[in-house]
Amino acid sequence: RSFQLIVCKMTKRVVSQLVVSAASLSLTAAFAPNGLTNIAHLSSKNHHATRISAPLSSASSSDEVIDADIIALSTNPTLNLTPEGYGFSSPISRVMKEGGKSGYYRAKSSESVVDVMGKMDKNEVALVFDEENEKELMGIFTDFDFIRLSTEQARARTEEESATFLAAPVRSFMTPADKLICVEPTNTASQAVAIMTNNNVRHTVLVDKCGPDFSYVPGTSVNGVVSMEVLLKLIQSDNRLSYEKLSQKFPGLANKPIEQMREELKSQANALANNEETAKKDLIRAGTAILGAGSLALYASQSAWLSSHAQLAMIAIFVLGYIGIIFEEVFEFNKAAVALLMSTGLWVTYADFYNGSTGLASESVLEQLSEQLAEVSDICFFLLAASAIVEVVDAHQGFKVVTNLITTKSKKGLFWVIGFLTFFLSAILNNLTVTIVMVSLLRKLVPNDDDRRLFGAMVVVAANAGGVWTPIGDVTTTMLWINNNLSTIPTVTELFLPSIVCLVASLFFLVNQVEEDSSLAESTLPPPSPLAPRGQVVFWTGIASLLAVPVFAELTGLPPYLAMLTGLGVIWTMTDIIHMDDEDEEMKVPAALSKLDTSGILFFLGILMSIGVLDKSGLLKDLAVFLNNNLPSQDIIATVIGIASALIDNVPLVAATMGMYDLADYGTDDKLWQLIALCAGTGGSILVIGSASGVALMGLEKVDFLWYAKKVSVGAAIGYFAGIATYLAQNAILSGALLGGSVSP
Repeated sequence: RSFQLIVCKMTKRVVSQLVVSAASLSLTAAFAPNGLTNIAHLSSKNHHATRISAPLSSASSSDEVIDADIIALSTNPTLNLTPEGYGFSSPISRVMKEGGKSGYYRAKSSESVVDVMGKMDKNEVALVFDEENEKELMGIFTDFDFIRLSTEQARARTEEESATFLAAPVRSFMTPADKLICVEPTNTASQAVAIMTNNNVRHTVLVDKCGPDFSYVPGTSVNGVVSMEVLLKLIQSDNRLSYEKLSQKFPGLANKPIEQMREELKSQANALANNEETAKKDLIRAGTAILGAGSLALYASQSAWLSSHAQLAMIAIFVLGYIGIIFEEVFEFNKAAVALLMSTGLWVTYADFYNGSTGLASESVLEQLSEQLAEVSDICFFLLAASAIVEVVDAHQGFKVVTNLITTKSKKGLFWVIGFLTFFLSAILNNLTVTIVMVSLLRKLVPNDDDRRLFGAMVVVAANAGGVWTPIGDVTTTMLWINNNLSTIPTVTELFLPSIVCLVASLFFLVNQVEEDSSLAESTLPPPSPLAPRGQVVFWTGIASLLAVPVFAELTGLPPYLAMLTGLGVIWTMTDIIHMDDEDEEMKVPAALSKLDTSGILFFLGILMSIGVLDKSGLLKDLAVFLNNNLPSQDIIATVIGIASALIDNVPLVAATMGMYDLADYGTDDKLWQLIALCAGTGGSILVIGSASGVALMGLEKVDFLWYAKKVSVGAAIGYFAGIATYLAQNAILSGALLGGSVSP
């Protein structure tokens, strides 16, 4: 999807530049009495055809001449209506200043083509610099280099071969530095246009001093990139003002096209703004501005209302923040930003206004803040290290070990195979990563779009079920494990059976929607091929690092995040050794770290810090009392939490539950914690928005809320309740007593 957007943007950029260039030249031609065809016949003194010496560069000889077709327009005072230093006579320094940017993205020679294309979004070109010597310019990458790449890519015989073009380093497709054309700050716009026209280029490099024939001298400092588009836009803008001057001098130009154009633009802007989408955005912006300004004023005034209603203010902040997170797509606010602001607002209210605070945080509050940050950091570092390990394994195609085992051509058979494969993979990897990997695989295995959506939904159900029964499979189980609510062996032994029953019950319902046909014969998956020795070493080292985490924690008593960081250190060192002589950095850990979802980790930070302050303030304890007084048993409480996770992110739900019930009352591996892990993990499958895996599927396969609710929700709910029933029956058998009873506050 991202690549398609990049291609569309770059294609539009090429077309728009050509259109702007043509339009600008046409408008420029209108200022000469006989059009551009007569520009060649202009000189500063007469109208005879001449070729004038152009002092374009200090490197040019005194008798060197340049085609004066365009330069002459700026040197003829009878025709140039713009003042000196404007229009065609604008110095390059003014062009760069008016452009407001350097005009290029600074790329490293080892960066992949697709990464550079994405970062060129707000720049026209990328200048490629040497990896070791950052000042050495190696070449330039433009949209026309991309077109050349696409032409070669079109000859690829397989999808894998086609993908290698985009993953290749940008230095493989750039225009080398020895072919660059440059200009100096003292050159004028007309000279730059002439240089680019004569050399058939659209971009020149701005340097302090050019070489012979305006070539780039290696080692010369680069000050920016000048494009034909920017030049002509500036000239066109200056000439519009000159046209107004001309229309006043010659009343015959009565239609005043410039004024008409401006009115038309105003009408178009008004028409674009007169729609529901724009009105919604304007309303959201206005509401956000008013809410933000009101909140700042309230806090800045040290209002007595805040001190007397601090608890209500904290609840309001949490509710508003949660609404912003749930309806992220509607408000178009990143949920990480909302979570961080919510966290800050809650802590400020708690520290400065709660329980008669004097307006400054006390020592006890600062200690609580430090404790909470330490707890949250455990989870964030754990996720960071685990995601980096998986990314490195994937970069080495380590998952071919799994995909090579898939040979079935039966759709229903493949449905079960993918389901169980996803289930067990998500037990040792995080379920979001497994979902992304499996959906990518399904694109090659299942050619039919409708079938692939159903298979993808099954992957979500299987990934969420598989992540429940190991401490490292699902983030909510990981949270409970890190907080010592769960331990490794009881989690695996007592949650495995309910998890697999949940999977099987859901798959039995969903597989009935799969219709057998011969479509799998059309799969684009290449024949199984052995994984390279390096890939095998990285794969098994990565898997061993993930599996060793609970063992390390059990043997040393140290927190799990330290074990995961140790595993990352091992695989980091190993890949550095393997690729010691390689110039390409894409296979190493730093490249993997640059691809991680940092905003996701910050979202966890904001959410968990928010839940932590609600816990410290006692609000979650009050909620626990309310649930205990109104719900008859802890089984029902856990079940309600699981159903709620279908609508609300299960991370804050589990985090809230951890604060609601004291570990001293419900010890490690208590039935409450195990049931919450099962319900929160599998309940998120009931609706597509209930889990990170489901949200990922929405983006990858364009699955919408209503389709999922119609096709999958019933099957997911059947599995959910079957898993709960299995756990309760198993627990009753193991404990030798019927379960139930009320939860103490």
